Amino acid sequence: MFKHIALSLALLPLAQTAVAEDIQTTILAGGCFWCIESDFESVQGVKDVVSGYTGGTTANPTYETLKGSGHYEAVEITYDADTVSYDQLLFAFFRSVDPTDAGGQFCDRGDVYRTAIFVSNPAERAAAEAAKATARRDLGQQIVTPILDAATFYDAEDYHQDYYKGENRVLTRRGVKTQIEAYKFYRDACGRDARVSQLWGDAAPFVNYN
Repeated sequence: MFKHIALSLALLPLAQTAVAEDIQTTILAGGCFWCIESDFESVQGVKDVVSGYTGGTTANPTYETLKGSGHYEAVEITYDADTVSYDQLLFAFFRSVDPTDAGGQFCDRGDVYRTAIFVSNPAERAAAEAAKATARRDLGQQIVTPILDAATFYDAEDYHQDYYKGENRVLTRRGVKTQIEAYKFYRDACGRDARVSQLWGDAAPFVNYN
């Protein structure tokens, strides 16, 4: 009997200190989903980032059928709201893209690569509008990133997931490279970090991490 009581007391502090995580999801579009995935998986409190497609009218889109579908390349971010807030994610998002560009992002042109924030409820919409207003004030330029109602999110093909840290070898304009090497070359050649730095300067949160 005493042994069972002692065991129960030993476990009690653990039970008292255990706190359930507040797991939330949000969907953001910021150009190439490889880059947004890479950026936000580095954020403390982010549990997972999935590349995919959303915002269009075509059911079950694929990478090959995106053109003309209305879909964006986007990511679904799963995060612990007790560690990183929705407001913090939005603040970082605006400063990781060019929200003044309505025609795509960096070297990637066309509707597929536009920026957008997808919201699921009035509270998220209000937070997104506030973040957009802050970005407009801080940048001193018009922000064209729309705030849209969340729609069905379709996971992209497996080979797109975590592309930035993949070890598979792929053929590039510079010969056969690992996915890691190909991603770094693409990101640099596309001018993403250079443009974000030009716009946001030291406020750009991810430039030095990729």
